[in-house]
Amino acid sequence: MTVTETRPQAPAAPELTHREILEILVGLLAALFTAMLSSTIVSNALPTIIADLEGSQTQYTWVLTASLLATTVSTPIWGKLSDLMSKKLLVQLAISLFVVGSALAGMAHNVPFLIGARVLQGLAMGGLMALAQAIIGAAIPPRDRGRYSGYMGAVMAVATVSGPLIGGVIVDTSWLGWRWCFYVCVPLAVISLVILQKYLHLPLFKREVKVDYVGAVLISITASLPLLWVTFAGHDFDWISWQSVLFVGGTILFGILTVMVENRVREPLVPLKVVRQRTTALAIVASMAVGVAMFGSALFLGQYFQVARGYSATEAGLLTIPMMLGSFIGSVGAGQMVTRFGKWKRYLIAGGVLLTAGLGILGTIDHTSPYWYVGLGMLFMGIGMGMMMQNLVLAVQNTVDVSEIGASSASVAFFRSLGGAVGVAVLGAVLATRVKDLLIEGLLHGPGGAAAAAKLQQGGSDGTSLLDVNHLPPQLAELVRQSYGDATGRIFLIAAACALVSLIAVLFIKEIPLRRTVAKLDEPIELD
Repeated sequence: MTVTETRPQAPAAPELTHREILEILVGLLAALFTAMLSSTIVSNALPTIIADLEGSQTQYTWVLTASLLATTVSTPIWGKLSDLMSKKLLVQLAISLFVVGSALAGMAHNVPFLIGARVLQGLAMGGLMALAQAIIGAAIPPRDRGRYSGYMGAVMAVATVSGPLIGGVIVDTSWLGWRWCFYVCVPLAVISLVILQKYLHLPLFKREVKVDYVGAVLISITASLPLLWVTFAGHDFDWISWQSVLFVGGTILFGILTVMVENRVREPLVPLKVVRQRTTALAIVASMAVGVAMFGSALFLGQYFQVARGYSATEAGLLTIPMMLGSFIGSVGAGQMVTRFGKWKRYLIAGGVLLTAGLGILGTIDHTSPYWYVGLGMLFMGIGMGMMMQNLVLAVQNTVDVSEIGASSASVAFFRSLGGAVGVAVLGAVLATRVKDLLIEGLLHGPGGAAAAAKLQQGGSDGTSLLDVNHLPPQLAELVRQSYGDATGRIFLIAAACALVSLIAVLFIKEIPLRRTVAKLDEPIELD
């Protein structure tokens, strides 16, 4: 007689009700919203902050880079720890670190102290991003996870886009001051801590805690080197120089060492057997392109509206609402459809098409483009970003057991953050170079332009004084606006090429039916 039997890989846990899941999500999404908000809220406020603290251009860059760097390198570490220890304990620790880091950032009286507080915030953000994915993966079966992941994607997208708007309002409101860009995140984080303490109860699969310390150091170095390279290249040294060779060579060397170590240790931070799977590998490629769109869109569009079109920080935030609306619609709508019909690949493909189309439209804008045209590009980009971001994580989570959900989810988030950070830095460098070329070209056509152009060339790529357009002579101010407006399209064309790569990647992802259990079950085996 032939009998079909399935063998569970992890103990079966009682399924949570819809009410119980929503109670957990309220606290989890509140924490995630504050974390994502803190990473973008300073983008419109930074000029005011650096001026008040009497900082330099290098310090200006590091206030952003330090937080993003800490988030990127800590994400896989938090993800692996969530597979070995209590997810509830870890998320409470991450929220507590975030509260402390935000309070310290608000109290900063010099830029080095602010950078240190931003590093602490970044470490906490890495934990919250990794743990939010891991907790959802451990609490909800993949077949029902679509709509809940859609809520998470919507929160991340709204926080990313609304951050510059909130920061602009705070800076433009004189009685608040820039310190409230950091203080505003604290109350919501504390509320989320209380809610999770009361409602978050997940089964703990007891395992021997063995942390891969060598892997943690190697991953941190491997992720840090390219971020540091694109931060300093073009400013402190040329892109093609011996310093660049050292950074790139060091990245390759430490990357090889990381793979060797992670392939041998018992509990790797980044499980290579998961990364080598076709679904995960393609999802990582696609996520890196999504990261460029997610992290770069708010930053460069905010600069486009303020510098090239002359809007205030608050107005610039309001003008990006089509992108926020699109992200919300794409994330929640695709999540609901995935849960209802159980199919997810079609939404990844549709999201890839819309993301590429939206970025392609933005790639053709200049300083005279009508707002409806820019808004259309933002809407398409937002919908595509929302449809892809969480469904890529869902596709990976569906292929692994609950015992590896943290590390696998964190791997996707890690590469998304890394790709976004490196991509944004490169796009920023391309923008600065293009603006400088257009300014020189414009100056040469004006009276006394040769001397002014020569002076600009000697000043290198640092054009921060030109960003204060309202205090420039009228003719120069108009030239600066035109240069920034005309240069912005080029960086979105590059981002569109990245989105096309993500579309090609998701086309080759194999759609695996979403399982209805949290734990992964083996394929049925025939017993004789």
